[in-house]
Amino acid sequence: MTVCLLLLSAVALAAAVPIPRALTRAVWPEREPVVALWVWQCLVATVLLCCLTALVLSAAAVFHTVRVQVFAPAPPSVTEAYDLSGAPPWATALTLLLACGAAWTTAMLARELVEARRSRGLARAQLRERAPDLPPGLPGARGPLLVLEDEYPDAWWLPGHPPQLVVTTGALHRLTAHQLDAVLTHERDHARAHHDWLLHLSTALATGFPRVPLFAHFCEQTHRLVELAADDTASRRCGHLTTALALIELNQHRGVLSCASSHRLLGERVDRLLAPPPRLGRRDRALTTTVAALVPLLPLLITFAPALTTLS
Repeated sequence: MTVCLLLLSAVALAAAVPIPRALTRAVWPEREPVVALWVWQCLVATVLLCCLTALVLSAAAVFHTVRVQVFAPAPPSVTEAYDLSGAPPWATALTLLLACGAAWTTAMLARELVEARRSRGLARAQLRERAPDLPPGLPGARGPLLVLEDEYPDAWWLPGHPPQLVVTTGALHRLTAHQLDAVLTHERDHARAHHDWLLHLSTALATGFPRVPLFAHFCEQTHRLVELAADDTASRRCGHLTTALALIELNQHRGVLSCASSHRLLGERVDRLLAPPPRLGRRDRALTTTVAALVPLLPLLITFAPALTTLS
């Protein structure tokens, strides 16, 4: 049991500290934001699985009731292979620490989801107030695209049930037909890829564990990479130049090309669209995706290694 916990701790530390720092300094995520998002998710899943399996093993070593429930279907030889009878003195403290971490993670995720639902409710209420009245005789239900009377150029996707794409008349007047198509494609890609759920997850983990480098980098990179991924989808359909011009037209009044930190991402996106980096080769993308998908299996392999060795 001690060896399993030590191996799980080593994997968790490696995935939580050096790998995220190396990934943030790498250049290839800008070329393949979708693959980079997958890699970040796999790293986070690896750390969470390490903590979860360590919690189960340590709780089974400390509490007899948990041990009976966990190893009920297994033969006695499997239980003996884990050597749970002689738990080290620090096992109780580790179990309490991991249990508190699991409870705190659950609370942060629940708070983020509740806050997101409340924010969506307020946004929908404001949309109902600002939406133009429909002529008599037309059904009251709004379609997936809602046009608001507002000289302020803007467009955004409001997730929920049903999801809704909102565009202001200022954006319609400022953008050409192809530029508007690029903007709508960008927003629809956010909805298709469920980027809102990924943003909620990264925000909850970064808020709950601000001193963990993995979660801080995960939140920062997720907010950046989802925009790059949606830009790529729009540029593949409408062209890089059209998408860049649409981005500039929508954000020109915000100072899209300024050096302020809040606008720096917009400037980077415009530069990237005007000079698009070459994509990785198909084999490199497949290899990176496969390796990232196998990394979360390490905690499971370490956990079930004694049982598999005994049964074999």
